[in-house]
Amino acid sequence: MSDGEELDLLVHGGTVLTVDAASTVVEDGAVAVRDGAIVAVGPADELCARYSPADELHARGGLVMPGLVNTHTHLAMTLLRGSADDVTLQEFLGRVLPAEARLLNPANVTAAVRLAVAESIRAGVTSALDMYWFHEAAEQAAREAGWRLLTGPTFMDVPDPPDSRAYGTRLDWARRDLAARPSGTRPVLFAHSAYTLSPEQLAEIFALGREFGALIHIHASENAAEVATVEVKHGKRPVELLDSLGLLGPDVLLAHAVDLTGAEIAALARTGTSVAHCPVSNLKLGCGIAPVPRLLSAGVTVGLGTDGAVSSNTLDVLGAVRQAALVHKADGDPTAVGAEQAVRMATAEGARALGLGAELGSLEAGKRADLIVIDLDRPHFAPRHDPWSMLAYAAGACDVRDTVVDGRILMRDRALTTLDEGSVVAGLEGIV
Repeated sequence: MSDGEELDLLVHGGTVLTVDAASTVVEDGAVAVRDGAIVAVGPADELCARYSPADELHARGGLVMPGLVNTHTHLAMTLLRGSADDVTLQEFLGRVLPAEARLLNPANVTAAVRLAVAESIRAGVTSALDMYWFHEAAEQAAREAGWRLLTGPTFMDVPDPPDSRAYGTRLDWARRDLAARPSGTRPVLFAHSAYTLSPEQLAEIFALGREFGALIHIHASENAAEVATVEVKHGKRPVELLDSLGLLGPDVLLAHAVDLTGAEIAALARTGTSVAHCPVSNLKLGCGIAPVPRLLSAGVTVGLGTDGAVSSNTLDVLGAVRQAALVHKADGDPTAVGAEQAVRMATAEGARALGLGAELGSLEAGKRADLIVIDLDRPHFAPRHDPWSMLAYAAGACDVRDTVVDGRILMRDRALTTLDEGSVVAGLEGIV
């Protein structure tokens, strides 16, 4: 290294897949990081000569790429992993809701989220949108690990919610929470669904979110039974109802969006509403397959999510990438969702869906330094014809070697640096 410009971190020596608009790939590339931001991406020899880093990640034999973005999950559902398998969505909810009432409290959520963060870091996931109870505990656990978490107040008008906060007091609580958000962090508000909230409640929640410029996240049209339930209760399908209330928009992210009409897809495109596609969870619960090719053709932004670890069993976004690249080919079109498109859904498009496309999702100067290194020195990556195809069809969570969030190394050579994995696992096992 030279006596050049000071730098916090230089990742160098691997193939850099930037996921920028031009799909730039830099063989033997490097990424320079200062103050948590990327300051340069380019050939390793040039950046090594230019900078004098305080720390280095040697990526030789690896693929350097943006960190993965999980656009829909319930992190503390790690508490319930394996407890509601091989059942329908409605049976799933019948098992999960009573278990949540019994198990959820701030201490248990903290333990469950710490495990979820450790699992996510190992899987190369550098940021997630988490809808769940006791979000304050989740935020603290993620903050202590140095991991990027987007979360906030959740609204679900059900009897005896785990946090014992009735709907009537929840708006004022949420307003205080949003007002206390640190500057520079995207506020987030969660409306569970149109079957657990009335149209009037939805309008109130969305109005509050928009008052604070929040991202608003809601489950919608996860399966045909949900659509039928909402039609019976409110006289309209979920997306149709949201559109009629003027609630769709570029600040809204729908989870699942499996059962959609052509008119609803057009409404999502017209309003700039995004979708979090959760192919593993949707298949496992028998919900169906979201019309992702039609959404993409209409211009809808689609990110990828794992859903909770009780419905998908893992928080492996690379697994969702593979499933998204494969399942839509079932109708006979092998080009329906290609490898590059699937990888972009887990990176740049996922960041766009969260309203953070200017900050995350690609390796470009000025963006936050969220990146991972995939170990390519493994039999299932040989020969290395195409990085997009390797990621979509061959890679898995176990191939992630290094994980960096905001310029901080959270996993180096497969060893977590901010969490004690043994105590994290023991902490959750002590609850369940």
